[in-house]
Amino acid sequence: MTLGLTPTQADLLRGTGFVADRVAEDSIWAVLSRDGDRLFGDDLFADLFTTTGRRSVPPRIVATVMVLQRWSGMSDREAVAAFEFDARFKYACGGLAFDYPGFAHTVLVDMRARLARSDRPRRIFDVVLDAARQAGVVGTKRALDSTPLYDAVATQDTVTMIRSAIRQLLAAAGTDLETELRKVLVRDDEYGSAGKPVCDWDDPTARTDLIDALATDAHGCLAVLDDRDLGVEVARIGELLAAVVGQDLEQADDGRFRIARRVAKDRIISTVDPQARHGHKTAARGFDGYKGHIAEDPDSEIITDTKVTAGNASDGSVAHDLIADLLNNDDLDADTDAEPGDANADTGDGEKPSVYGDAAYGTGEFQDRLDDAGIDSKCRTQPPATPKDRYGKDRFTIDLDAETVTCPNAITVTIRRGVYGDGIAYFATACATCPLRDECTQAANGRTIRVGVYEAVLARHRSRQQDPAWRDDYRATRPKVERKLGHLMRHRHGGRRARMRGSTKIDADFNLLAAAANLARLAILGIHSNPTGWAT
Repeated sequence: MTLGLTPTQADLLRGTGFVADRVAEDSIWAVLSRDGDRLFGDDLFADLFTTTGRRSVPPRIVATVMVLQRWSGMSDREAVAAFEFDARFKYACGGLAFDYPGFAHTVLVDMRARLARSDRPRRIFDVVLDAARQAGVVGTKRALDSTPLYDAVATQDTVTMIRSAIRQLLAAAGTDLETELRKVLVRDDEYGSAGKPVCDWDDPTARTDLIDALATDAHGCLAVLDDRDLGVEVARIGELLAAVVGQDLEQADDGRFRIARRVAKDRIISTVDPQARHGHKTAARGFDGYKGHIAEDPDSEIITDTKVTAGNASDGSVAHDLIADLLNNDDLDADTDAEPGDANADTGDGEKPSVYGDAAYGTGEFQDRLDDAGIDSKCRTQPPATPKDRYGKDRFTIDLDAETVTCPNAITVTIRRGVYGDGIAYFATACATCPLRDECTQAANGRTIRVGVYEAVLARHRSRQQDPAWRDDYRATRPKVERKLGHLMRHRHGGRRARMRGSTKIDADFNLLAAAANLARLAILGIHSNPTGWAT
């Protein structure tokens, strides 16, 4: 398929240019109509097409529809219908004529697939962000946060997952391999239909027999696959079957398999979307699916990066990726007199680089990385945990220079360091006769204090957070990223609820949503192109 070209000559009689009088100048429609060719010109997507074949739908039109689709929360079919009948869509695509032909919704699917296979899968987001940078609205402040993204499939129980994995394996296997697999099956089940097997679920014995029989079939299939040269798909499903059986089942003393009374780490929750996970945004609020992470410039409210992870990933696990533009920016070293971690270091233009985040980002490792990069950390660091009705860790004096810890009873002990740099201070002997023991610990061996590798870093940042000016700045700035997440999640379809399966596709879709949000924000800021670039 060759590159299609967007019409450059507007039709004065049949065109949709009249919509300009009916849409706000600071709307996403106006920006796309005025500067869409500069943002999403057909040449931007030339590498996605070949030099022979029939003409594609012009990529500038497809990209514009994709952006408006994500901003409006539409499905593929709804977006194509809007392009055919909503004059604003054709106006945003360059003032196309009313009778400009529509296209099949699969064109959007094909474009997403082409972008995913390319060397620049995030180019739509990148060109919008580049325009914002050229316009000078992206500074060196970043606010970080995440939000749940509910998966697009149903969470399955153990029985359904095992049966589904066996069914997928039989369907993917070739004729000869399928024959071998069916020879080891002991259940009277063709594994041809989806869903739970037939069983008297009120009968404990029937349930136990079913689980044991499913486990026997699963282990028999895995034994057939063992040490064989398998295709990519069969090998993937075999690994999935092994993971599902291993995470949820255990063998009893009588040799029969039963559901384990535990929750496996990184547990798979669906064979339809094996990358989805149980997640917790708070201790009392759980969800199934993924997490969408963003970094935002809190001054301009422009999203500078996005990332999608499994639902059980911590916020801090992708913090370095979200601020890669700051960490890899050589301009941060402009102030050669500043020491690493100096809060007065700047980027040479007077703006101090800083990162805002809640306690999930206030880990010692991340705080230390920010200090080394000369970035001012505005990430909250939680105080040490305080046992109920007991002395907390903050009641102990930790002297890292002397490598000692002093308890509230003025007893000092030496920190014993481990091979990885962390340490423990033991008060075992002193606790036996200490008058404060009941207020300090109930442990038979006395109180212990753990001293982490980043203890000094955490102590320094906890001290900084006591400054009222620090707190005021944090409270005034960080909530902006929460509002931005609210904007992204305002539509159920494609907002909070993922439209695809798998982290790669969901990551691309979430990134496209961020591009649409950025474009809408730039419209409010009054962005426009000029011969030298972009300005507001």
